[in-house]
Amino acid sequence: MDAYIAALDQGTTSSRAILFNQAGEIGARVQYPFRQIYPQPGWVEHDPLEIWATEKRALAEAVDAAHIDPKQIAALGITNQRETTLLWERATGRPVCNAIVWQCRRTAGICDGLKAAGLGPAVAEKTGLLIDAYFSGTKLQWLLDNVPGARARAERGELCAGTVDSWLIWNLTGGKVHVTDYSNASRTMLFNIHTLAWDDDLCKALRVPRSLLPEPRPNSEVFGHVAAGIPGLEALAGIPICGSAGDQPAALFGQACFAPGQAKNTYGTGCFTLMNVGGTAAEPPEGLVTSVGWSVSGKTVYALEGSVFNAGSTIQWLRDELGLIGSAPECDRLAESVPSSGGVFVVPAFTGLGAPYWDMYARGTIVGLTRGSTRAHIARAVLDCIAFQVADLVEMMNRTCPLTVLRVDGGASVSNILMQTQADLLRIPVDRPAQVETTAFGAAALAGLAAGVWSELEELEHLRRSQFVFMPQRDEAACREDCRQWRRAVERARRWIENEV
Repeated sequence: MDAYIAALDQGTTSSRAILFNQAGEIGARVQYPFRQIYPQPGWVEHDPLEIWATEKRALAEAVDAAHIDPKQIAALGITNQRETTLLWERATGRPVCNAIVWQCRRTAGICDGLKAAGLGPAVAEKTGLLIDAYFSGTKLQWLLDNVPGARARAERGELCAGTVDSWLIWNLTGGKVHVTDYSNASRTMLFNIHTLAWDDDLCKALRVPRSLLPEPRPNSEVFGHVAAGIPGLEALAGIPICGSAGDQPAALFGQACFAPGQAKNTYGTGCFTLMNVGGTAAEPPEGLVTSVGWSVSGKTVYALEGSVFNAGSTIQWLRDELGLIGSAPECDRLAESVPSSGGVFVVPAFTGLGAPYWDMYARGTIVGLTRGSTRAHIARAVLDCIAFQVADLVEMMNRTCPLTVLRVDGGASVSNILMQTQADLLRIPVDRPAQVETTAFGAAALAGLAAGVWSELEELEHLRRSQFVFMPQRDEAACREDCRQWRRAVERARRWIENEV
């Protein structure tokens, strides 16, 4: 019988399960959305139980939809929204509060305090990151200080903390395994990417007890097995969970960017450009960060990264909050109906600006509106702003290693007009693969290597095929002028929130 790998792709807005065969082909795919909770402006939360329920349901239904014997599933891999932080009871597995999502800005004041205390250089040197509310450490500090009784319970050893990978592995193993992988750990601001261990000094500075934290592990090895008796997953009991990576390094792996200098961008809720920089965690250019890409067979690969907080979420905002479109494809059709945005620029700083600006106090804006501006111009400006943000990241990355091609994936990568705009702005080919589920496949590949479904990276490299390569077409001078105007618009959005604590 053919072997399959089950991949759980737990994202910011939905939980998915995908089954891949040994050829990297999809046998089944099931997806369920879940609620986005906004308690205050700039705050974002998720219900951990809803994350687990939707992911469990997606996995059970994907196995049924594939019409295979569950014994054909050789392994299970996990990829997840990174930085989102959870706190739960060790004895019962019940969450003590909602998860704080990576987009949430509530800890901006804590970050300002850490910067004022001079912690920035130590964070950069040890973690490869900079101090920002994006990362998990200050979210965990906030939970301990603001959830009634949490700090005392944590110090008594009654609580567990982790990112979404830890939460899923805990539940899948029936509460027997509390681990995280190196790629997720490296996004907490508590993990030393050189020693691959939690850093005592940083934990002390952020007032996070070490006993709360999961055990960091390499990305491709057996973490545990699916427990017996999980409702809906009874037929999967005993399957090894042996691959895990945060969504962006998983996509880098799934895109077969195995050589230093190869890069990808994922167009999801946010945009995330990652470049393989090899086995040394080099100091990143200003505005970018360095994280663990993966650790496989004793070899650790690092990635240079730029993170954009709002990309596909801007299209969702156009649909759900403004009601200007009825569906994501309608954004493309509207944008294609006009030759340009007509001088309109959208800066989607709904939750601040990520790389290379790192402005926790920026907020979204639309500039350049005239009486002749239509919803088509706004739709075009929304697609343009996604491409502009990626161009900002690539410009910074080129200081380390000039890109010759950008591999792309994620939901918005299906947009031809967006990909063409991206190629025009970057002046390099933009390579869209035939298999766009690269994030989930990255998790499956890591699990499959550990389970012996694949034996080496070269096998995985041969599975990748290009679906279309977009080449630059538009006049270069016109693109440069658009980028200049974009940066003027960004300046209008920066530092908008005042006196936030």
